Amino acid sequence: MNLLDIVREAGVIGAGGAGFPTHAKLASKAEYILLNGAECEPLLRVDQQLMELFADEIIKGFEAAGKFVCASKAIIGIKGKHKKVISILRERIKALQVGDFIEVKELPDIYPAGDEQVLVYELTGRVVPEAGIPIQVGCVVLNSETALNIYYASIKEPVTQKYITIAGDIPKALTVKVPIGTPIIDVLKLSGIENFENYAVIDGGPMMGPIMSNLDGYVNKKNKGFVILKKDHYLIRKKSISLEQAKRVNKSACAQCRMCTDLCPRYLLGHEVQPHKMMRALNYKLIDIENQKIAQLCCQCNLCELFSCPAGLNPKSANLYFKGKLAEQNIRYKPNKSEFIARKSREYRLIPSKRLIARLGLYKFDKPAPMTEVELKPELVYISTNQHIGAPAVSVVSVGDYVEIGQQIGKIPEGSLGATIHASISGKVVAIENDFIVIRRG
Repeated sequence: MNLLDIVREAGVIGAGGAGFPTHAKLASKAEYILLNGAECEPLLRVDQQLMELFADEIIKGFEAAGKFVCASKAIIGIKGKHKKVISILRERIKALQVGDFIEVKELPDIYPAGDEQVLVYELTGRVVPEAGIPIQVGCVVLNSETALNIYYASIKEPVTQKYITIAGDIPKALTVKVPIGTPIIDVLKLSGIENFENYAVIDGGPMMGPIMSNLDGYVNKKNKGFVILKKDHYLIRKKSISLEQAKRVNKSACAQCRMCTDLCPRYLLGHEVQPHKMMRALNYKLIDIENQKIAQLCCQCNLCELFSCPAGLNPKSANLYFKGKLAEQNIRYKPNKSEFIARKSREYRLIPSKRLIARLGLYKFDKPAPMTEVELKPELVYISTNQHIGAPAVSVVSVGDYVEIGQQIGKIPEGSLGATIHASISGKVVAIENDFIVIRRG
């Protein structure tokens, strides 16, 4: 098998949040392959630690992927503040004798440096077209943990574990490795909190992550972190506003200052996304469909909603509202040009992470979350068949079957985009229902 087949069989997907099947990315030929080590979401600490602890494995996985897509250059993007990690990576690149192919470039400490279109621009100077993807400008982007999983796939180890940061208003911030399918509540209790009645949990980073409606879920390949905050924290209250509430507030107070647009990362890259126009359309019930289409260019980074607006309004919600309306009518934005140039004002409008963290009320929680060995052995794991972009995996096991850790339990449907899934513990299959394959240990 070639690397693409190996990665597909191992169930490797984008570990940075979206969950796009990695083998589909490796099917393209590219000039650049980029490693996204920015980890720009406040409080999350997975990628920076993986690059320190598993530098050789990540470099080898990244190199293999780069060679496979015929890239002429491989670039690791990491924030310049992580000086120790940068030093380790450069030392190991030299020791592994891959310096003619792989280099490390330092990123500014801004949000959202990890947005893949921002990353492409910072590392190559190229602008991904509106509504486009990096391959359109000759780039393939991989997350640090994804590169690590590519290496493990090459030595016949499929994806069965996930690295997760637990952070926030908690006694103990830490980063752990747990089996996929572990009950999330078991992971959250590693924070030192037992009773979550007065807490809310954000699934992912504090900017883009949603508040979990309940804590009954299970760890999947896309989870990156859980941020635990008291229910009365500003960020929880802000994220708890419904779309209807956001619309009412937006209509009452927007002064069209256009700060939401002037600080928008995609607007600064030269795209036409302009959230202040969506606020205007909402406030005055404008019905010009052509002007509403630009809402589809929003990447939902939440900067406009959680930082830019001086009145604390909800421009992203306005974008989401019009996105939904356009989707109902099956209307899609079509760019009127193929080449884009970043706006000259961009360099003066980048948002420093420290300012963002302070604005979010997270300053006192912005501390290390060290990688910690934990003895977490769930009796039951619930492995989702739908933890990736594409079609759900189709079970290849039956109730009553005994499976070994690493054994494939779900395959990609014929002719579909998807990802395989594997047993994360050894034991008996006790249920296959509601998009889960359930395994009992032992």
